[in-house]
Amino acid sequence: MSELSLDSLPFIDLYVRLDKQDQAYYRSRERGKGLVSQFVPAEYQLVIDRFMMTVKEAMQDTFDGSLDFEGIRCRLSRQKMSDGTSWVCARRINTVIPELAKLGFAPHIYNHMHGLGVRDGLILVSGATGQGKTTTAVGLLADFLINYGGTAITIEDPVEYMLKGRHGEGGMCYQVEVKQEEDWAICLKRALRWAPRYIYVGEIRTPKAAEQLLRAATTGHLVITTVHAGAPEEALMGLIFLAEQAMGPGANNMLAAALTALVYQTMKETGPQIKYVFTEPDSPGDPIRSLIRDNKIGMMSTYIDRSAARLSTAAGINPAAPASTGAAPTLSPDDMKAWAAAQRAAPKSPPSAADDKTTKKA
Repeated sequence: MSELSLDSLPFIDLYVRLDKQDQAYYRSRERGKGLVSQFVPAEYQLVIDRFMMTVKEAMQDTFDGSLDFEGIRCRLSRQKMSDGTSWVCARRINTVIPELAKLGFAPHIYNHMHGLGVRDGLILVSGATGQGKTTTAVGLLADFLINYGGTAITIEDPVEYMLKGRHGEGGMCYQVEVKQEEDWAICLKRALRWAPRYIYVGEIRTPKAAEQLLRAATTGHLVITTVHAGAPEEALMGLIFLAEQAMGPGANNMLAAALTALVYQTMKETGPQIKYVFTEPDSPGDPIRSLIRDNKIGMMSTYIDRSAARLSTAAGINPAAPASTGAAPTLSPDDMKAWAAAQRAAPKSPPSAADDKTTKKA
């Protein structure tokens, strides 16, 4: 009987003890099993032992990193537990670069997200842990490079998807791996000297990095980043909180000027479910920008629903019908032109005075 490979274990997260041999556990990527911690079957013990030794050698002086092991790629996080044991959590990375059109977004949402590649500013992809934020963000970047061309720089810790190299006829990507927390802002500052069309930042962790990110997004670049958050509003407030520690008051004004789109994503059995809000280009008076400038981000949920209804109506979809999350054929170029024209003609309705009074009472 041939030995099993780690690739055949359907894990998304793998938990392995490092200081001695012990029972390993995993969280499955199989539908309906992602929340359950399962024992790794005994027949995988030989490959688990090899994985343990490889991880120990690779992570002697670090607690986080990435690893290529026998055909699979993992993001690693090592922890010393309260009882003195040492464990690693290995998050499996899909090495196939995701295609935005195949991620399961409804066609009218996909088409609008695809069109963001011609703009500058900031795209925030937010959500809880394990909800596919990185996959969506990388899918956006790859889609933009293939279809619009230009130079991209990614700043990550660790590098996950291998994006370096050519994309389509005119796209080129360079990847930078951050080694220390204070390097995030330095790498972002250096990236601007390369005159990139696109910048992808894996995660915002420091105040200085948040400041540099906002500056990059307001100086002609399109910046894509992911943010851990429990709600769309939390993603914006968290970024403002970090940036204010480095630049003081005014971070909300800079974010208002920078924001291009906010995606809040939750993975369901049927595919990704998102809350999606976007700003209009060259429109300082855009309602979303106004809410951010006026520190009324808590009122944004009402406008998210309105934005969804506008997109659905412009695409000829009944907003009252259940939202589709499954992949579907994209709209034709003529349909996209008609959608864009309807989008430009749609009136922009800011939050009502009644909404404003309700928020003030709260």
